[in-house]
Amino acid sequence: MSLSLIAPETAVIGLALLILLIDLWTPAPARAKLGYLAIAGLLVILGLSFVPSVDSAPLFGFSGMFCADGLALFFKRFFLVATIGVLVMAMDFSGQIAMGIAEFYALSLIALAGMMFAAGVNDLVLAFVALELISVTFYVLVSFQRARLPSLEAGVKYLILSALSAAFLIFGIALVFGSAGTTNFGELNRLSHELILNKAFWLGLLLILIGLAYKIAAFPMQIWAPDVYQGAPTPVTAFLAIGSKAAGFALLLRILFIAFPLVAARWNHLLIVTAAITILYGNLCAIPQRSLKRLMGYSSISNAGYLLLGIAAVTKAGSAAVLYYLGGYLASLAAVFIVICVVGRESDDISEFGGLHQRSPALGACLALAMVSLAGIPPLAGFLGKFLLLRAVVEQGFSNPAYFWLAGIAIIGVVISLYYYFGVIRAIYWQSAPANAEPLRFSRPMKALLALSVAGMIYLGTYPGAFYDLTLSAVQSLGLKS
Repeated sequence: MSLSLIAPETAVIGLALLILLIDLWTPAPARAKLGYLAIAGLLVILGLSFVPSVDSAPLFGFSGMFCADGLALFFKRFFLVATIGVLVMAMDFSGQIAMGIAEFYALSLIALAGMMFAAGVNDLVLAFVALELISVTFYVLVSFQRARLPSLEAGVKYLILSALSAAFLIFGIALVFGSAGTTNFGELNRLSHELILNKAFWLGLLLILIGLAYKIAAFPMQIWAPDVYQGAPTPVTAFLAIGSKAAGFALLLRILFIAFPLVAARWNHLLIVTAAITILYGNLCAIPQRSLKRLMGYSSISNAGYLLLGIAAVTKAGSAAVLYYLGGYLASLAAVFIVICVVGRESDDISEFGGLHQRSPALGACLALAMVSLAGIPPLAGFLGKFLLLRAVVEQGFSNPAYFWLAGIAIIGVVISLYYYFGVIRAIYWQSAPANAEPLRFSRPMKALLALSVAGMIYLGTYPGAFYDLTLSAVQSLGLKS
C-alpha cells in the first residue's frame, strides 16, 4: 500500500535515471532531444494521475509520514505541468549550456520528485527531507552555466542562504520533537492543546516558519531571490519562481492547518504583518530595476506576500484562493520566461525588449498580457487571483480590523506594481529596438507552450468556475472553516 502511494514520485525518479542511462550511448549533438523523452514521460504520468481512484478519503503510508489526498494530488499535477514547461524552455535554451544537458534534464526531474514528495508530507522529518532534495538539486541547476560568473555567484548565494534556512528548519523541528515527542502531523494536532503552553514548542515552530519563508521568498528570508533569479539560467529561474515557491506553500498549508491549526489561529497577526511587509518590500524594490529577471525576483517576493493573504485568512476560501492564484501565476510566469528565453539570450536588460512589437508582434503581445495579468488587471488570471485573496481577507476583517489594514496595504501594492509592470509594456511598444537586434526564432514546442500560457491566463480570468471548484475540493482535507 505504501509504495503505491508514491508511484508517481517513483516513476519520475525512474525517468531521471533512464535519461542518464540513455545519455551514455547518445551522440553529443542529439542529447538535447532527450528532453522529448522526459516530456513524454511526464505527460504519461500526468495523464495517469487523472485515472479515478476507488478511495476518495486520504490515504496514509510509511507509518503515517506520507499522505495521498486531494491537496497532494492538486500540487502533484501542478508540479508536473510546471516541469513540462521548464523542460520545453530548457530544450530551446540548450545552446546556452556548454555541456551536460542530459544531466540538466535529470536534475530537473529529481527536483520535481522532491516537490511531489513535499505535496504529500505528513511528518516534519519527511518535510525536511523533501525540501533538501529540492534545494540540493537547485544548488547545481542555479550554477549550471559554469562559464558564466553570474551563474556561479548565484549558485554560491543560493547554497549559503539555503543552508542557513535549513539550519533554522532542522533546529525548529528538533525543538518541536523535544516538546511533543513526535513529528507526525496528526499527533501534533492531537497534542496541540498541551503544546501551546510550552515555550520551547513556540520557538521551534517559529524557526520552522522562518525556514519555510526562505523557500517562498517571504520576509525575513527574501533577500536571496533577486540575485539568484538574475544569475541563474532562465529555465532554472522559471522553475524556482513557479515550482519551488509552490512547494513551499504546499508545506506551509499542511504544517499550519493540519499539524498546528490552533497556532495558525493564534498567530494570525504574525501572518498579517509578514504578508504586509513582504508585499511592500517586493513592490518598492522592483521600481528601479532594469534587469527583467531581477525585476521578476522582486515581483516573486511581492507575490509571496499576496499568497500569504490567503494563509493569513485561516479559512477554506483563503486556502482555495492560494491554489487559484498559483494556477494563474503559473500561466503568467511561463509566458514571461518563454519570452526572456527567446529575446534575452545575451542580456535581460529591459532595453533589450524595446520595440519587441516590431520584431515579433506575437511575443510582444504575450509578454504584455503576462505583465497585465501579474499586475492584476481584468480580465486575466492575475486579477481574479488577487480578487479571491482580497475577498478572503476582507471577509475576516469584520471580526478583526487588522485584516482591513492588510487588504489596504495589498491594494497599495497593486497600485505600486502598475508602475514597473507597465514599464516593461512601455519598452515593448514605445521604445525602439536595439541597433544590433537579430531575428527572433524559436521552436514549435515553445510556440505551443506560449499559446497554452496565454490561453491559461485568459481562461482562468474569464471562466473561473471549474478551476475554483477544483481548488475548493483540494483544500477540504485541511479541515478549515468556510
